[in-house]
Amino acid sequence: MTDILTHSATRPSPTDDNVSDAPLVLALPKGRILKALAPVLKHTGLSPSADCLDESSRKLRFPTAHPGIDVVRVRSFDVATFVAYGGAQIGVCGADVLMEFDYPDIYAPLDLGIGGCRVSVARPHGISDAEEDDMTARASRIRVATKYPNIARRHFASRGINADIVHLNGAMELAPNLDLAQVIVDLVDTGSTLKANGLRETEVIAQVTSRLIVNRVALKTRPEEIGALIARFRDAVSAGSRDAVRVEGGLS
Repeated sequence: MTDILTHSATRPSPTDDNVSDAPLVLALPKGRILKALAPVLKHTGLSPSADCLDESSRKLRFPTAHPGIDVVRVRSFDVATFVAYGGAQIGVCGADVLMEFDYPDIYAPLDLGIGGCRVSVARPHGISDAEEDDMTARASRIRVATKYPNIARRHFASRGINADIVHLNGAMELAPNLDLAQVIVDLVDTGSTLKANGLRETEVIAQVTSRLIVNRVALKTRPEEIGALIARFRDAVSAGSRDAVRVEGGLS
């Protein structure tokens, strides 16, 4: 990754006078990952107010059990942007988002081990493996529907194929059957949505879990506070692993 100093002219940075007084902001993704994070946040002492977990709440910023830390609840794809540009000093986002945007201003010190899924290629059921291999071998271009244009381009470029991107933010599964694209690149968990829409997963590009991410400037300007937060999350992940071992081993 390029050095953060190459981007310093375009990134806002807090002044030394007020940086230590401002509350730290933790950016969290809406939806299922936020719910899965609840036990981790409780262990770290950073549980947000109850309305943060209420999807009907229109609030976006919430206090936590720690008086010096607030939570902002944003779209999963936006967490990395909030942290990269300094709106939040720390956050939680999927490895897919980090792969897609590849912000040089973000440091990802910890895999939280939650939200497991994968970024995959999928195509219509009617195409056999042999036909797929033949088409891939002969193709120089392929049309791909995805919300991950950078991941898709890199993946197909590694095979000498130019990916023409149809950028969609949802309902990717419709694209091949409506002749918008030949394949899709999307997040896959159980694969049930693919199956329900006549598609099958043909290739896994990357396994995905949620990561703790930190703004590199904040890590330099507030090292003790950020370092302490990283340590809290690391302890929470270790505690969760120990609990899982006890459960699997039948221990109480």
